[in-house]
This record gives sequence, C-alpha cells and structure tokens, in this order.
Amino acid sequence: MQSYPSIPHVDDAPAGLLESGHLWLQECIDGGQLRFQLRGTGVVRFADARRPFGDEVPWRYRHAVRHVRETLDREALRAAVDDVETVTFVGVSTHRRAVPYDLARLPSVLGVDVWDDDRGEFLPPDEAERVFDRLGLEAVNTFRREVRAADFDPTPDAVPASAWYDGPAAGVVLRTKTGDVATLPNPAVDRDPSFEPLEGDAEAVVERLVPDALVRRVTDGLPASRDPTYDAVFDRVEEELWRAHHGRLAHHDTDVDPGAVSAAVGRRVGDWLAGRS
Repeated sequence: MQSYPSIPHVDDAPAGLLESGHLWLQECIDGGQLRFQLRGTGVVRFADARRPFGDEVPWRYRHAVRHVRETLDREALRAAVDDVETVTFVGVSTHRRAVPYDLARLPSVLGVDVWDDDRGEFLPPDEAERVFDRLGLEAVNTFRREVRAADFDPTPDAVPASAWYDGPAAGVVLRTKTGDVATLPNPAVDRDPSFEPLEGDAEAVVERLVPDALVRRVTDGLPASRDPTYDAVFDRVEEELWRAHHGRLAHHDTDVDPGAVSAAVGRRVGDWLAGRS
C-alpha cells in the first residue's frame, strides 16, 4: 500500500505553488489518516499514517473501516482498473480530536487523495473527487476551484468557515493539478487534543455518553428494508461512542474497563429497542 507524505506548511510550499497556475482550496479536516486498498480477493486492506491494521482495528477507526467496507463500490473499481491493487486511497477518519465537528452530519470517512501505481503519482484533485464519487464515497469538501495562484493571499484571513460545524475550518489545503500541495493552518483553531478522563462506573458513563438521539440516529441509518437487529445497532452505537469519546475512554486516568463499557452499551441498546416494540 502506498505511503502518504506529510503535507508541508504553506511557508515551505513547493517552489512556484503560489506564483502561477490555479489552486483547489479544500478544507483541512482534523481527524486521523486512513489509507485503504482493495485486494484481488475482494478484501479491503486498511492502514493509518504509520502501519497497516491487523485483525484488531483500533477502536477510534472502527466506524471508518465499517463505512468503507459497506460503501465502497468494488465492482465499479474493478471495472475502472485492470488491477485493483495498483490503487491506494487516502482519506480522513473523522473521529473526534480537537475540533468539535457535528459528527451526526460528518461522514465517517472523507476522501483526500488517490494513488495510481500505473501513473506513479497521485491523481489531480478533480479526478480524485470523481473517483470517490463513482465509488460511493464522499470526498473532502472543496471551498473553491481553479483559483488563480497569483491572486491567492496565504494568510489566516483566507480560511473560511468549516462545512462541518458552526466554526472556522482548521485550515485550507492548497492543491494544484500538477501535484503540488501545501496547507494553510488556521491559528484561531486549536488542533492539540486535550481529553479529560471519565469518572463513574460503566453504567454512568454510558448513561451520559449514549443518549437516545445517538441510538435513534444509528437505528435510522440502517437499511430500511429490514427491522434493526440488536447486533447491528449495538455494533454501530459502540463504534460511534468510541468515535466521539476515544480520547476519554482510553485516557490513562479513566478507571472504567472497556469491557464493562461494552456490556453497558449492550444493555442500553437492548432497553432502547425493547421500548420501541
């Protein structure tokens, strides 16, 4: 699977990025890097920024892995390339870090880049956007397309509001169709996560962090063709809990056991489903 290079600050941008040509301005999302690749067997292989995932996917990434597995149009990809293993997809897993996105609206994964072995390069942003759309995945939002580089002022004032919460974007990623890329961070947005430990037993934690609205959203998001099963709701509610609160659940000062939390989620889901019948 292709590795993904770090994106330089605009002050260290490739020579000429801001001098000529045109820029795509995309939202910089505060999340975790997720790389994935369809194998010839039909299995999707996943990795973060450093290493492939084994049998145990980190909890904060499980919602994103499920989303890709359930959404990726494998047949469309097979029809588009001779060998599916020549393509590596790079996205953002939108688990909670520092920026308080509206997770109810924010997709579990936003596509960022597509690597093509045959070309030996990442696709231009317009092509990557079309690829993600064709495969059923949402690409990261683009604020503006084809902005004259010479007219762009790379200052914090150029960072617009986020598409995913009521606040400013964490930054802007500047891209050209020739592969140059840089990031313009927003100094007004603190991107250093600061997690507080959880207090109380598992039942109290789940009572606070798994409201009816979350269980209802998960249930409503299941296929309408069949009644929601306990297992389907439980798995997704637990994944959403870790998506939003992994930093607190895994905090070194949090005493509650993850297994006890899982059991409490199970009881919470069971009670909620029983109340619907």
